[in-house]
Amino acid sequence: MITDLSFCNILVTATSYGKENPNLIRELEAQVGRVEYNPYGRPLTSQELAGILPAFDGMIAGLDFIDKSALQDARRLKVIARYGVGVDRVDLQAAQHSGIVVTNTPGANSVSVAELAIGLMLGLSRSIPQSSAATKNGQWPRLSGVCLEGKTVGLLGFGSIGKQVARRLSGFDCTLMAYDIAPDLEFASQNQVQISSMENIIARADFLSLHLPVLPETLGLVDARFLARMKRGAYLINTARGELVDETALYEALVSGHLRGAALDTYTKEPPDPTYPLFSLPQVIAMPHAGAHSDSATNRMGCQALKDCLAVLRGEVPDFKVA
Repeated sequence: MITDLSFCNILVTATSYGKENPNLIRELEAQVGRVEYNPYGRPLTSQELAGILPAFDGMIAGLDFIDKSALQDARRLKVIARYGVGVDRVDLQAAQHSGIVVTNTPGANSVSVAELAIGLMLGLSRSIPQSSAATKNGQWPRLSGVCLEGKTVGLLGFGSIGKQVARRLSGFDCTLMAYDIAPDLEFASQNQVQISSMENIIARADFLSLHLPVLPETLGLVDARFLARMKRGAYLINTARGELVDETALYEALVSGHLRGAALDTYTKEPPDPTYPLFSLPQVIAMPHAGAHSDSATNRMGCQALKDCLAVLRGEVPDFKVA
């Protein structure tokens, strides 16, 4: 247990920490000895972390690659407080072996990500990016849009984010279907969501939105076979993790016309290369992993990550321990 946190050094790699609420920065800096922030404005690699983590007692982590190599010499490190919910880039076994507590912030960004997912559905269905660019260039296009009314929206993953998407789509007069390994049947009934098999949803959805974690059984789930089973002319929305999608197969499904469009907020490699093939397609909306970058989400994630980080350093039990 550390009673005097003034001797603690904290590394903050979450790039939006404190941006909406500077009090989070002031509170952290007032309670510990030294705070260093992400100098790159992007997730850090394992090699980059390996060179700096040995100097820190705690970490408020973004989407960094925290594997066994990154933690190998981090003997002072006692806590990795994930600023967000996903821990697929954290080697939990290596952390546990080294006595490092890992926490996350479940539910903190659910509304923010859900709102973006719906925004992307509307952007795709009404060709908003293309129409805006054309109008600004002096054109006056008459692009045919698609209404969500009367369509089927499929949600693969019905956790906190999937449920927030469903709640907000309830006024769009669309059919809502969801798949989850442990679905909340009461919530589904209250919000007119049909719980179904993944196969059925893939085949029926006009808009298919991914809200699954990356696990061995979901890694590369959206491959060529998966995409071929999707309804012709459907849209794919991914605000979950890039590792869920075989990006080459998605490119081919879009170029062939089998899918009408896709909206992506996450990628296998982040940031992706500017020559990324999917970026050449006008029917693709690309976002820079911004689902959680809203005022309410960053405040909630920042408050919870800070609270749990300091709790572990004090020898207390954190609210949201993962490992």
